[in-house]
Amino acid sequence: MRTFNGLDELKTAVGEHLGTSEWHEITQKMVDQFADATGDHQWIHVDPERAKSGPFGTTIAHGYLTLSLAPMLSSEIWTIEGITMAVNYGSNKVRFTQPVPVGSRVRGSIVLDSVDESPKGAQVAMTLTVEIEGQERPACVAQTLSVIVP
Repeated sequence: MRTFNGLDELKTAVGEHLGTSEWHEITQKMVDQFADATGDHQWIHVDPERAKSGPFGTTIAHGYLTLSLAPMLSSEIWTIEGITMAVNYGSNKVRFTQPVPVGSRVRGSIVLDSVDESPKGAQVAMTLTVEIEGQERPACVAQTLSVIVP
């Protein structure tokens, strides 16, 4: 866990790899709950029997489920003290480069891209790479944006 004491200290780390999270298993229960929450019940996600004969040989996580792990993965990698709050502001380029089979494990890796002052504090851009254990290509690469209020 990398801890920063305020925005000035965070700024000194621009361009650095901040760290890597723990591994997390993607379960069918997680995928089913995400399907229920979003209304995306496509069989490649929620029908293990049918998915056995599908293109991936098993059910796979939704791409947006993979992306939605960003706050959890980030919280295992870095934190900032001495602030009022931090809120998600959005994402820039997001790519789902490989499916995440149910039962596989993923982890996040973060590079701090920029810290830009704003009237409300700072806009922070980070590149999150979600890796799949045992795979060369990542599942997802996204530049996430946050606003940090001192």
